[in-house]
Amino acid sequence: MKNSRIWHFIKKELIQVVRDKRMLMLALFAPLIQLFLFGYVASTDINHVSTAVWDESRSQQSRAYVESVANSGYFDINYYVESDRQIKELLDSGRVKVTLHLPNDFAKKIIRREPAPVQTIIDGENSSSATIILGYLNQISLGNRPKPIDARVRVWYNPELKSKFFMVPAIFALTLMIQSMMLTSFSIVKEKEKGTMEQLMVSPIRPYELILGKLLPFVIIGAANIILVFLLVTLWFGVPIFGSPILLFVLGLIFIATGLGIGVFVSTISQTQGQAMMSNIFFLMPTIIISGFIFPIENMPKVIQAITYLIPARYFLVIVRGIFLKGIGLKYLWPQAAALIIFGAAILTFSILRFRKKID
Repeated sequence: MKNSRIWHFIKKELIQVVRDKRMLMLALFAPLIQLFLFGYVASTDINHVSTAVWDESRSQQSRAYVESVANSGYFDINYYVESDRQIKELLDSGRVKVTLHLPNDFAKKIIRREPAPVQTIIDGENSSSATIILGYLNQISLGNRPKPIDARVRVWYNPELKSKFFMVPAIFALTLMIQSMMLTSFSIVKEKEKGTMEQLMVSPIRPYELILGKLLPFVIIGAANIILVFLLVTLWFGVPIFGSPILLFVLGLIFIATGLGIGVFVSTISQTQGQAMMSNIFFLMPTIIISGFIFPIENMPKVIQAITYLIPARYFLVIVRGIFLKGIGLKYLWPQAAALIIFGAAILTFSILRFRKKID
C-alpha cells in the first residue's frame, strides 16, 4: 500500500513536469542547449588570426617563413604593409591582431645560419589570447631553424591538444549540476507559491514519502539527461571516450544526488522562484570559478585551493575528464568517487532533515 502510494505520487510529479512546458524545457532541453552554447564557445583554441606582414627582405627565405605562418592554420595573412604607420592603423582599428616585420637582412642571416629576428607585434588587449598566439609563433619560428637536438615530443591522452576535448566533458558535469539543482528547488518552491504544499502536508502522505516523491522523478530525469548529454558529447562534438560509460553513468547519478541535495536546501530557504534562482546562482558561481572547470586549481592561491575541496564538482570534473580522456577506472578514481559519495550523502541527508523539519 505504501509503495503504491509513493509510486502514484511519483507518477503525479512526472505528469506535472510533462504538462508544465517551462519545467519540461528546463528538464530536458535546457541541458542540451547549454551544452551546445558552452561547447562551441568554451574553447581556448585560436584560429584564423588576422595578420599583417611587412616584408622588407622580399627574398625566398622571407616568403618561405610567411608561408609557414600561413600554412599553420592559425593565421590568415590579410594585409601586406610597408610602414610602421600602416601597422599602427591596422592594430588600432582592430583589423589585425598580429603584425610581422621581416628586416632587410633576414635572408642573409638565415643563409649564414645566424639568428634572424622577426619583429612581432601582438594585440595584447586580451592577455590570454595574446599568450596563445605568441606560443603558436614561437613553435613556427623554432620549426624554421636548424636545431642541434632532435626533440621528439609525444602528447599523452590528447595528442592534438584540442581544448574541446578538455572543456566539453567539463560542460557535461556543469549541466548535470545546474539541471538537478534548479529542477528540484523550482519544483518544491512552486508548490509553496501555489499553496499546494500545505495540502500535501495535511494529506495522508508521510514526510519521507513526500520527499521521495519529490526527489525520485528528478533522479529519473537526471538519468535520462546523463544519456542524452553523453550522446551529444560523443556523437555531435566528437569527443572520444576511452573509459567505461557505465562507470560514468553510475558516478554521474551520485553527482546528481549532490545537486538534488542543494536544490532541496535552496527550497527550504526560498519562498519564491525568484529567490530560488538567486540562491542557485550563489551555489553555482563557486562551481564554475574554483572547481577547475576553467581555471587550473594548482594556479590558485593556497587558501582558495583548500576551499575547492568543499566543491563537489571538483571531484566529478576529475572523474569525467579521467574517464573521457585517460580511460582510467576506479583503480585511480576511487578517492574522487568516495568524496562524491560522502558529499552527496551529507548534503542530501542535511537538506532532507531540514525539509522534513519545515514540513513538521
